[in-house]
Amino acid sequence: MKTVVVLPAYNAAKTLEKTVQDIPKNLVQEIILVDDFSGDETLKVARKLGLTIVKHSKNRGYGANQKTCYKTALKRGADIIVMLHPDYQYDPKLIKHFVEFIQEGYFDVMLGSRVRSRKEALEGGMPKYKYYSNRFLTFIENLATGYNLSEWHTGMRAYSKETLLSLDFIHNSNDFVFDSQVLFQAIEKGYRIGEISVPVRYFPEASSINFTRSLNYGLRTLFLALRYYFKHLF
Repeated sequence: MKTVVVLPAYNAAKTLEKTVQDIPKNLVQEIILVDDFSGDETLKVARKLGLTIVKHSKNRGYGANQKTCYKTALKRGADIIVMLHPDYQYDPKLIKHFVEFIQEGYFDVMLGSRVRSRKEALEGGMPKYKYYSNRFLTFIENLATGYNLSEWHTGMRAYSKETLLSLDFIHNSNDFVFDSQVLFQAIEKGYRIGEISVPVRYFPEASSINFTRSLNYGLRTLFLALRYYFKHLF
């Protein structure tokens, strides 16, 4: 089975090399970087590392970046697609566990959860407002779907080819709410979702959205959860 790692990148020059170095090359056949019109040297670093590169001609947004990631990976024959933020916030060495669970047929989707305990998350540098909003939104999303995931908002995920091919992700948002939309779609279709804990690593170079965009993201996520709940209530 061909495993492909996709990196939705935007101004990731400072952390990209560290991220790629930790990806287990014996398990991953190809690494695809989609650059969303970065203003730094992301492309220069990616070329030096020998990655497969797709470049957006303008900044389209986080969700649009992932759409290109998945379309490109599927077109290039991927059987398992691992989406990893290239900001070194997530430990790439754990990819092997994501792949194994899908490869052996236990799950269709794998998530890397940063929230094992409040103490660990905050000591790892997660801002308090992000931690508590993450907990609140995850609680609402679990309540709406009947699931018990520890985190819905992770930037480290893996999908089987069959899962992505069946999801209408192309018509999802081009913004950050894309991630939640994909999970709601996967749950609606009855796909099996697993998760494992990943270390929390927040530092100045790690990507982050500001408070205003976080608030917008939270409100849109709440709307999604409520819509899903009332749609499946009766």
